[in-house]
Amino acid sequence: MDFTPTEEQAAAQELAARIFGDLATHERLAAAGTGTDAELWKALCGAGLPAAVEEIGLLGLVLLAEEQGRTTAQVPFAVSSVFGLLAVARHGTAEQRERLLPGFRDGTAVATGAFPPTGHLRAGADGLLTGVVEWVPWLRDATHVLVPVGGDQEAALRLVPVAEASVVPVELTAPWAAGRLVLDGARGERIGETGSGAGADVLAMARIVCAGLQAGVCAGSLARAVAYTSVREQFGRSLSTHQAVQLRAADAHMDTEAIRVTAYEAAWRHDQGLPAAEHALTAAWWASEAGKRVVHAGQHLHGGMGADLEHPVHRHFLWGRQLDAYLGSGTELLAELGDLLANGEPA
Repeated sequence: MDFTPTEEQAAAQELAARIFGDLATHERLAAAGTGTDAELWKALCGAGLPAAVEEIGLLGLVLLAEEQGRTTAQVPFAVSSVFGLLAVARHGTAEQRERLLPGFRDGTAVATGAFPPTGHLRAGADGLLTGVVEWVPWLRDATHVLVPVGGDQEAALRLVPVAEASVVPVELTAPWAAGRLVLDGARGERIGETGSGAGADVLAMARIVCAGLQAGVCAGSLARAVAYTSVREQFGRSLSTHQAVQLRAADAHMDTEAIRVTAYEAAWRHDQGLPAAEHALTAAWWASEAGKRVVHAGQHLHGGMGADLEHPVHRHFLWGRQLDAYLGSGTELLAELGDLLANGEPA
């Protein structure tokens, strides 16, 4: 396997890093609250980054998600790329791709997903959807929501215009413009055939991309901790010279690299058409278990400043803890992985 980015992937990552770095500043993030930074979203779409996802593949998207996580940028870039662009590109019909993809490419349409499958949504004999999903990230800023109808990964996927639903604002640990999705006779178009594995594929892609996000969140948290401990002095020495601080930072670095490499491997295998279910779960497990260790360490290494809710490192803590539980906590993921291995299913 070779995780070396292609020329196109490296160029897209460099461009994303520059845009996120320039616009996702602490001041702008604070001003955005829990909503999308419209100017940042416009800049990303104007630069063609959402549209580039189809060309650079899932590994390329993981690299871009890493840059979003590094700055905790308030845009639905990762979720719209997975639940909109890639879901339709991989599982939609030719007519759906022609009709839906242009909007997801230029950012005029934004998708999110009511994942993982919970069994709360049902389709009646007339095909209309009913049910409730307690929280969906970025729902308040989305134009479409991809919902799995049924309680397992073989569930049918429906793409529902948010205008067909009732949305109740919900505040999460992370400021992700979330909402409670209520469907009462909503129309949604089928994406992929029932039993085709579309639901499992989209969930796997989402988990891999979220692992990429978590790698960026952790890298950003650790970078802030390193910068802080290098200038903060205690007993006449910078905190970074203390062995306990160095060891804590080293452990956080190793955890971050474990999240990154497992996400890269899972994405690379997916792009190559190789079995990747086991690897997606492994990456998600590392993102959950190691991710929360890293963001706790980042906050701890800031000492009393880490307890300040207005400090930039606190945003990394919030994102890291939200990603810890999103799409399955560590224990749930490990149980799912165990079932996969016990059943002898292809990895």
